[in-house]
Amino acid sequence: MINIVLLTLLVVIAIAIIRMKDLFAAVMLAGIYGLLSASFFVVMDAVDVAFTEAAVGAGISTLLMFVVITMTGRKEKSIRHKPLPALFVVIITGGLLIYGTLDMPYFGSEDAPIHNHTSPRYINDSMQEIGIPNIVTSVLASYRAFDTFGEVVVIFTAGIGVLTLLSIARTKKNDEEIESINDSMHQQHLVVRIIAKMLIPFIFLFALYVQFHGDFGPGGGFQAGVIFASAIILYAMLFGLVTARKVINQIFIQLIAALGVLLYGSVGIVSLMNGGNFFDYNVLSSNPITGQHLGILLIEWGVGCTVASVIVVIFFNFAGRRELQQHKKPSQDKESSK
Repeated sequence: MINIVLLTLLVVIAIAIIRMKDLFAAVMLAGIYGLLSASFFVVMDAVDVAFTEAAVGAGISTLLMFVVITMTGRKEKSIRHKPLPALFVVIITGGLLIYGTLDMPYFGSEDAPIHNHTSPRYINDSMQEIGIPNIVTSVLASYRAFDTFGEVVVIFTAGIGVLTLLSIARTKKNDEEIESINDSMHQQHLVVRIIAKMLIPFIFLFALYVQFHGDFGPGGGFQAGVIFASAIILYAMLFGLVTARKVINQIFIQLIAALGVLLYGSVGIVSLMNGGNFFDYNVLSSNPITGQHLGILLIEWGVGCTVASVIVVIFFNFAGRRELQQHKKPSQDKESSK
């Protein structure tokens, strides 16, 4: 019954997002959709996935879309379009996808290959082979380490793409004028700023806990990186981007993003040089279990560094472009009035 209720709510919210013309409301509904998805994953006992969905889908993604709305406007423009060709493509694609599922085993079937081969191997042998209690971490960081490396590279590439497209030149004069505006605005929110100063160290501490607790419970580099970045974004939102840039050097953040990917890939190269396969952590130490622990610790640290840095880079570029646009608009208005 809980699954049916959650899935029904997801369908209703998806339809509402499609029909919504107010982009602010659409983003809020998308955040609710992410939160419901996280709840559904918890019900399905996929707590690690729920953790990631709550942090990324309901948290950072919603915030980034809000920043984009401040640049594009809140209302969707009404334009003439022809929905029939798009509907035809969707129907054909959906039909092919449904046809492709006909050969798959029924949902929850005990005769499914995953229940007879894959799952028993991970459940029965992962503790002996990897030596950590969290099977999800064993699968993602060891058995599927090469796939996870690809995901990290995709995240890094996304950050480079945003940096290339949205990077703009900033002058010291612009920063000083924007900082004066931010100071006058933020003085009105003293209580929020003081509370944020108290919370940010605990957010960092929780991120480190999630980073190093992924072997024993839900967590790991992806979740920790998002939480760590959220603390930096909170600081930037309350104290202004100019102040945040003085505290957090952007070149250093970009360097950390690259070093995270390099650290991850270096673990695989060292495994090859020691006579093992790519990302075969057993050869990293004389004791295979110790090698597994060392390899997982290093690659998770690389994942956390890259994810946190890329999210900060994306936010600073989006928000910085918006801030400059808002600063140029009053200047243009004054010039036009003259």
